Amino acid sequence: MADLSTLRRSPLHHLDDRLRAAAVPGDRWGSLRELPFLAMVGLRVQPGSAAAERIGGLLGAPLPPYGTVAGSGPHAALWLGPDEWLVVSTAEHGPLTADLTAALGEDAGAVVDVSANRTTLELSGPSARATLEKGCPVDLHPRSFGPGHAVTTALGRVPLLLWQTGEHTYRLLPRSSFADYVARWLLDAGSEYAGPEVP
Repeated sequence: MADLSTLRRSPLHHLDDRLRAAAVPGDRWGSLRELPFLAMVGLRVQPGSAAAERIGGLLGAPLPPYGTVAGSGPHAALWLGPDEWLVVSTAEHGPLTADLTAALGEDAGAVVDVSANRTTLELSGPSARATLEKGCPVDLHPRSFGPGHAVTTALGRVPLLLWQTGEHTYRLLPRSSFADYVARWLLDAGSEYAGPEVP
């Protein structure tokens, strides 16, 4: 039987050349790339419960509070609501879902593999924040938002998750059907920053 994984295409495979061309060394803007096929698991569990503690142990850190991200190794849990998180991982989604389900056990909650629901775009560079501020209503100034923070917001009318992973690096998680729009929006919004810094 053929390996069907060789046939899959990421939501932005048709923009590979444009994304590579936009990443020019020395740019004030930086780079935009897709991180396709990350495992994503929707998680509902009562905070502070025994199940939440077991899940935190599996992820390497307690489930995070409002607007933050926690985890270690390949796993990260992004806060979505009072009892809801999105676990994002570079691990295989099948075993991860099974492990989270086992950790939940018989307690109230839910574990749902949503890996095909979203893709991930990574925007990095000195002008990344300025690019996002053109169409994102969240206050992205470092006094309010920084590495280790994630929120549900919108960019150019498209709902998505915005996660800051470094001083000048952000991950955007739109629904797969909106990925093309978000990528083109970012390429256009960042075009004014293309080119070397002018002293």
